[in-house]
Amino acid sequence: MFNIAIDGTTSSGKSTLSQGLSKALGFKRLDTGAIYRGIACNFKRRGFKSVDEKSIAQLVENLRIQVYFDGEEQHVIVNGVDETAFLRSEEISMLTSLISPFQQVRQVVLKLQRNFAKNNDCVMEGRDITTVVLPNADVKFFITATAEERAKRRYLQFKDAPNAPSFEEVLADLKLRDQRDENRKFGKLEIAKDATVIDTTGKTLPQVIDLCKKIVMEKLGK
Repeated sequence: MFNIAIDGTTSSGKSTLSQGLSKALGFKRLDTGAIYRGIACNFKRRGFKSVDEKSIAQLVENLRIQVYFDGEEQHVIVNGVDETAFLRSEEISMLTSLISPFQQVRQVVLKLQRNFAKNNDCVMEGRDITTVVLPNADVKFFITATAEERAKRRYLQFKDAPNAPSFEEVLADLKLRDQRDENRKFGKLEIAKDATVIDTTGKTLPQVIDLCKKIVMEKLGK
């Protein structure tokens, strides 16, 4: 199997790149974030009152996760329940951020990620894919952009929403997230030595996809 691993900073465009690149190559894309969100849905369904070592240990003890694709849509099944329709709520987003740092949870997802890569030509994107999850991936990319460029993208996404934050607030939050990502105990954001660094500042999505596709095709010898 041919595996492409993508890491990068928040709002650098790595998710949209992985979607576009997988489609251009005819590869499958594993949305790792959706898996963590599915686990958060199960945590809520099981009625745990607080996120702590005890509740997380109970959570992972009986956790069965399956992923399947309906066309290009990825479905996440947790303990027999298709959680796909519930993954994007604000409540689940907040709960996911509390659950995902726990090492026990990351180990469950890690096993699934590696099994998926073993059985599929795939594009996988996240925070530690190139360094921890798929250290032997055929091609590795690290996607970034200036903080101001990334904050601008996030600001434009939400500027028309009720109580939307200002550009300055978005920029401050993004810099704080960068600091957290770079100093996590597990899943720390760092650049793999053999990764190709791509700065998306001032570049369009098609330009970035074309650039990455050329690099992959060279590796494939095509």
